[in-house]
Amino acid sequence: MSKVQQEFLPFAKPLIEQDEIDAVVECLTSGWLTTGPKTRQFEEAFAEFVGAEHAIAVNSATAGLHLAVESIGVGPGDKVITTPFTFTASAEVIRYMGADPLLVDIDPNTLNIDPNRVADTVRSNDDVKAIMPVHFAGQAVDMDPILGIAKESGCRIVEDAAHALPTTYKDQTIGSIGDASVFSFYVTKTITTGEGGMVTTDDAAMADRMRTMRLHGISRDVFDRYTSKKPSWHYEVVAPGYKYNMSDIAAALGLQQLAKAERFRRAREAIAKRYSDAFGSLPVTLPSQDRADDTHSWHLYVLRLRLDELSINRDRFIELMADAGIGTSVHFIPLHMHPYWRDRYQLSDDDFPNASQAYHQVVSLPLYPQMTDADIDRVIDAVSAICTKYSK
Repeated sequence: MSKVQQEFLPFAKPLIEQDEIDAVVECLTSGWLTTGPKTRQFEEAFAEFVGAEHAIAVNSATAGLHLAVESIGVGPGDKVITTPFTFTASAEVIRYMGADPLLVDIDPNTLNIDPNRVADTVRSNDDVKAIMPVHFAGQAVDMDPILGIAKESGCRIVEDAAHALPTTYKDQTIGSIGDASVFSFYVTKTITTGEGGMVTTDDAAMADRMRTMRLHGISRDVFDRYTSKKPSWHYEVVAPGYKYNMSDIAAALGLQQLAKAERFRRAREAIAKRYSDAFGSLPVTLPSQDRADDTHSWHLYVLRLRLDELSINRDRFIELMADAGIGTSVHFIPLHMHPYWRDRYQLSDDDFPNASQAYHQVVSLPLYPQMTDADIDRVIDAVSAICTKYSK
């Protein structure tokens, strides 16, 4: 193995400590592995954490988004507004329902969906059922104008909050603003259950529907049926549901991670500050915080290269970082650049000039709580060296 391979600094790495290991072992020896007491505990703790009435644990954020749009009745002929600057899951769940996404370009500063364009799109389309803002990288979308246009038009709001734990908007925690909010616990996220997600809502009817649909449309949880001291084998299938439940093993891990969410966020924030302090004089654009008082989760640190001031493109920058033994990523390849979305809806770069331009500039740097000062210095030194060497 080469020296570079031995010392490669990954783009992302989960922080699993003894607490998580002990909790999972306890679950494994408890005799209850699938959806049960730990999952309920996790749901209750998560709902309290974000200030929501209900939390529904699922096996992925994609599953959570699907349940959320299903619970508000999205169906064939409906339109759901979302951003092109996101992972495909945001839009694919709309297609699951036979509906169509309406993609709206981003704000060039925050890279979040542009609320003014959302309002224009809603007012020019009579069949918009819902709006799905995506809180990119951990900064909250400007929600007030979106809430306003939703109220005016009767649209529902399903927030894609996969990056947004813990994030606040004007002192309100993301997870307690829209009709539903969907979080991701994928291995690269701010807290992890390996695979998993959570939907939060204050709407009891939505919560009931999602709980039913996450497990085959069965009217009773398996935990209730299998732990009752009285015969309780009977159940009813009330809808053609899905297999989206979270296991107690994952929930046991999630409970420990949730308790550390703010500690993890502070560590990410400190790393992001060091990056921004170091990169201020380079030919790059730093992540923008729209409202200084908001809490940014810093799921991602997305640097934008000012390509007109550099003699290399973003792809070459990534290669040079890899040569220095440092992993990076790109968030995101916009949806309109993928064959399915491009061809089905006849989309082009000209339809989304801000997202198209950002794509060619963005690179996500390593950002995770257990990065050492030496790790951070390596990233800073590599970025600085490349930008200096290839500056025009």
